[in-house]
Amino acid sequence: MEKLIIGSHVSYTKNDGLLKSVKEALSYNANTFMFYTGAPQNTKRSKIDEEKTALAKKLMQENNIDINNVIIHAPYIINLANNKDENKYNFSINFLKQELQRAQILGINKIVLHPGSHVGLGTEKGLNNIINALNIILENKKGPIICLETMAGKGSELGKNFEEIKTIINGINNKERVKVCLDTCHLNDAGYDLTNFDELLDSFDQIIGINKIACIHINDSKNIKSSHKDRHENIGLGTIGFENLIKIIYNEKLKKVPKILETPYVSINNGQDRTYPPYKFEIEMIKNKKINQNLIKDIQNYYKISL
Repeated sequence: MEKLIIGSHVSYTKNDGLLKSVKEALSYNANTFMFYTGAPQNTKRSKIDEEKTALAKKLMQENNIDINNVIIHAPYIINLANNKDENKYNFSINFLKQELQRAQILGINKIVLHPGSHVGLGTEKGLNNIINALNIILENKKGPIICLETMAGKGSELGKNFEEIKTIINGINNKERVKVCLDTCHLNDAGYDLTNFDELLDSFDQIIGINKIACIHINDSKNIKSSHKDRHENIGLGTIGFENLIKIIYNEKLKKVPKILETPYVSINNGQDRTYPPYKFEIEMIKNKKINQNLIKDIQNYYKISL
């Protein structure tokens, strides 16, 4: 029986880089993880420490974390769908190129990308802009794979349905370097029915091809289906529900696909108004296939004790 590939979003710090990410993932009993190589909302990037990266890879090997299952998330500031301002459009292209280079240095071969928002240009123009940008970015045959994330359809977001993702892939010359990241909250909020995930997968297979699924973001949703709002919820506390998410996570067709949690941090009233990661507890629930009705209280108690 193949091992479940489960992890979460983790930190990546200026001083410890990938080593910090691995240690955090292990503290959650995860065997994969996802991270930003710098703050997602700005362009500040620190030099990659080769020594710390080597130590991180050694630690991964010692704990059976396959680096091929580890994922980088591209920063939010990249928008390939809008070329109204040519300088900003070219900046997005060049910045994503840099992120791919950083991924290569770190030895990570998957980078998740929000396709972009057309911001008034219209769907067709926006999709063409994404295709044009990716063909520039993916000029080389070899390199990390870009995983286009399925989006909730908030505002003018593109990638809100399988057809839009398919249109982008169809326009890419180097198709081997483009795959897909499913996001359960986004799928729900975009209008897909997750109560029958096999049917959804069949639809994806017919439109795009199931072999194109490279990773899955596992999130419950605060919103009802088709809300187009994109508000993640902790596992089992949202409208998708624990049982539906478990069926998705353990789907036989996706057993080799890494699953990544991006659920909200939990607030602790300790006079500092701080929030703490839920991932250790959510991964435990998922592995046990049993919902923890006291999830939030247990997380709060754990971090109060750990402070």
